[in-house]
Amino acid sequence: MTRHARKPSEPWPGNRPEPGRRSVLAAGGALGLAASGLLAGCGGDTKDGGGGDRFRAAFTAGGSQETLDPHVAPNFVDQARAKALYDTLATYTDDMSARARLAESWESDTSGTRWRIRLRTAEFHDGNPVTAKDVLHSYRRAADPATGSPSQVLLSAIDFDASRADGERSVLFVLKAPNFEFPTVLAGPGTEIIPDGTKDFREPIGSGPFTYVSFTPGGTARYRRWADHWDGAPHIAELEIVPANEESARLNALLSGQVHYAADMAGASVERLKKEGSTRLLTARRATAQQLLLRTGRKPFDDPRLVRAVQLGIDREALVRVALAGHGEVGNDLFGMGLRGYPEDLEPRERDVDEARKLVAEAGAEGLAVTVETSSVDAAWEPAAELMARQLREFGLRLTANTRASSTYFSEIKTKGVAAFNTTSTLPVSDFLQQRVRGGAARNQTQYASEEFDALLDRARTTRGEQERLGLLARAQKIARDGSGLLVWAFSDANDAVGPSVSGLRAAPPNSHDWARFDRVRVG
Repeated sequence: MTRHARKPSEPWPGNRPEPGRRSVLAAGGALGLAASGLLAGCGGDTKDGGGGDRFRAAFTAGGSQETLDPHVAPNFVDQARAKALYDTLATYTDDMSARARLAESWESDTSGTRWRIRLRTAEFHDGNPVTAKDVLHSYRRAADPATGSPSQVLLSAIDFDASRADGERSVLFVLKAPNFEFPTVLAGPGTEIIPDGTKDFREPIGSGPFTYVSFTPGGTARYRRWADHWDGAPHIAELEIVPANEESARLNALLSGQVHYAADMAGASVERLKKEGSTRLLTARRATAQQLLLRTGRKPFDDPRLVRAVQLGIDREALVRVALAGHGEVGNDLFGMGLRGYPEDLEPRERDVDEARKLVAEAGAEGLAVTVETSSVDAAWEPAAELMARQLREFGLRLTANTRASSTYFSEIKTKGVAAFNTTSTLPVSDFLQQRVRGGAARNQTQYASEEFDALLDRARTTRGEQERLGLLARAQKIARDGSGLLVWAFSDANDAVGPSVSGLRAAPPNSHDWARFDRVRVG
């Protein structure tokens, strides 16, 4: 049955008491009267965030093109909004293992190509049950390249013609190739479950802990507690996610009591919050991989000696100290330190300027000019570029930075340049390797290609035993570490901050279950 978002004039089905589904889109009350801007309507409040039973969280917004379509979630604010409105079949623990959410259980056959997912009893906000047909519709839509889901590549491994609903609460997924890491796909960003047939997200219906009230692209999103949520009702009655694109605006809004939660604090803001004392920092260690991408499919980095020279010649400790202001750890040229599947027996990459200079000379590249693409997207990149330029001069390369607009940076570096800064937040290691390191993958921006690496990755995904599978992943990563051109020079911390009246939130890596878990927050 095709279902569309309910119009405000249509009654809710059922007859449950407030604050259940019959009143979730009522226009009145404190939330309907709240000011939409950060600086309006809150000056007289004495408690942080505006007091009462409303929780306000400030994020960098994505502008006028924003949508509440959960399958298009490029930014953290999109994921926070999706987590409020919708549910996924699974969710990530802190180490990026899969944990059940809407799925009650999953199991595969011995080949790893057929996976049965059993759904728990849950309802959408309109009172209809979450069914296997809803799951199939959601995954087909997210697997369509035209949708733009960040999990599109992983979901395209499903053979949807062979997959089917096996009863109202059971789905049989048939994969095109064996994959014993498939449960991590069920937790991926952009895999949220929506009602079968949904195409319009102007007044969306999900099965998450909050229901939709109002939203302006680039502006404030407002939600109300869903009393009938399968995992229990949120502790707060109302949630507002407000835009504050400048870090200083988020910081000042938190310190002045206009918001309860300020996302993505860095550098000087972190130090100020530590000194201020009344707020609480939520610091997730090693949450973001800071990367220098060297395009091995183009000159000059098609010469592996120059890739190796940069690996050996950069001073990672200095980069952490200066570019990250000490808020991070030295990287070792592999994504996912501390996550499930990361090789634990790696020796640290020691700086060796003499060997780097020798490699540059052997490549005939003394004095070679190299341009690195950078942007203000991440506050660490421009100081990192300046420091790297000095470091590379020590072994014969001349690095200059080309600063691109933040609004178009990531789309431009897909095709332009030979070196670029990039970051990746926490994801399952196996999924990262499949999407960003495997030869020919759409998001493999270094153009790395290794038949040996690809073969080990395939063997890992088709190996049923957990420890043997992780061992194969470790072998594959050690090969890619030296030749992929993906230099992880550091892991930066992720810092969010909350006001003094807030409890129920803990430090958690972005993309994990407990990050931005606003249904568990308490105020007062």
